[in-house]
Amino acid sequence: MSIEETIKKLAIEAKKAARQVASLSATSKNRVLLQMAEALVAQKAVIQAENGKDLAAGRAKGLSAAMLDRLALTDKTIDSMVAGLKEVAALPDPVGEVSEMVQQPSGITVGRMRVPLGVIAMIYESRPNVTVDAAALCLKAGNAVVLRGGSEAIHSNLALAKVLQEVLTAEGVNLAAVQVIPSPDRAAITAMLQLEEQIDLVIPRGGEGLIRFVSENSRIPVLKHYKGVCHVFVDASADFAMAVNIIINGKTQRPGVCNALETLLVHEKAAPAFLPMICEKLAAAKVEIRGCERTRAIVPAVTPARPTDWGMEFLDLILAVKVVDDLDAAMDHIVRYGSLHTEVIVTDNYSHAQRFLREVDASAVMVNASTRFNDGGQFGLGAEIGISTTKLHAYGPMGLKELTTKKFIVYGNGQVRG
Repeated sequence: MSIEETIKKLAIEAKKAARQVASLSATSKNRVLLQMAEALVAQKAVIQAENGKDLAAGRAKGLSAAMLDRLALTDKTIDSMVAGLKEVAALPDPVGEVSEMVQQPSGITVGRMRVPLGVIAMIYESRPNVTVDAAALCLKAGNAVVLRGGSEAIHSNLALAKVLQEVLTAEGVNLAAVQVIPSPDRAAITAMLQLEEQIDLVIPRGGEGLIRFVSENSRIPVLKHYKGVCHVFVDASADFAMAVNIIINGKTQRPGVCNALETLLVHEKAAPAFLPMICEKLAAAKVEIRGCERTRAIVPAVTPARPTDWGMEFLDLILAVKVVDDLDAAMDHIVRYGSLHTEVIVTDNYSHAQRFLREVDASAVMVNASTRFNDGGQFGLGAEIGISTTKLHAYGPMGLKELTTKKFIVYGNGQVRG
């Protein structure tokens, strides 16, 4: 059987399974998730043995220490996956939730019911724990999921899928509700992206190159998250001590993640007093500062910024800094260079805060808080499958509700339209 035939067969089976999963009660789904948690603990030795094959292959290929760290299924990582399954089981089930019931002049009552999306395809790199996290969220939201991890984690992902599928079978659920594509060949992704009749949504998680490849080759709707170019604008009225804390946290807590701070914009009236203060703190934290000419006129030791630094996702201890004329100039800069991820204003001016919230376009817009808060757990979603920087059908962190949609429901008692 060709790769194309294998992938289509897998997708057809997923579509059948999705119908059963959509009808499962919250009690049944929670029981499945809790049994999966127990099974991961029971099968830990088997899972880690398969993971060992991937780690050995990764070392032979010369993968970096950071890549090998992301690939490893340590006791701590497995404990985290177990905890994640239990957390998702404890979340309220969104499926079947009815809202907006209103009686119309015709006498019919119209409302909306939350329903699963159907079949979700997840394409991701490196971290095999995503296999379990994605399966848990998709199942709880009533969906079937087709998972395609990176080739470097093929043994780990297949081992995890086998454990999850054994639980599904034991609980009377079609094992095709959770499937891992068994081929590391990239042709498998291309084949999957053509199956718009079987797959309802594609969610890629990984580098910008992967996401662009998926977007350009898919006939299925794609939820995209290209990169996180996050800005903080320090307004003229900002509390400087607060601004320093927000900037240092956003840049240094975890510089390699998508909600890390990448560009600092400073109002020209605040710049003379604030820039020396923040540059000293950033330098102490070993952050390389790349500043515009106006920044360097105030702090000459700063490295000159290059044109490519604006709009750059550094994912490192590097920060671009620019002095701007005012709030409008800051928002203009964000429009030009932002990535619709996270934007922050630090200000004591209420009208400026409200304008920033209304006019800045991003999946999360914040007043006086760190960019690092743009996260499903921090926003109270309980868990997330990723952060969408597209607007259809979700914008921002995607939790259980974002893995569902709404259909209209109508109650009547014999009405006909005249």
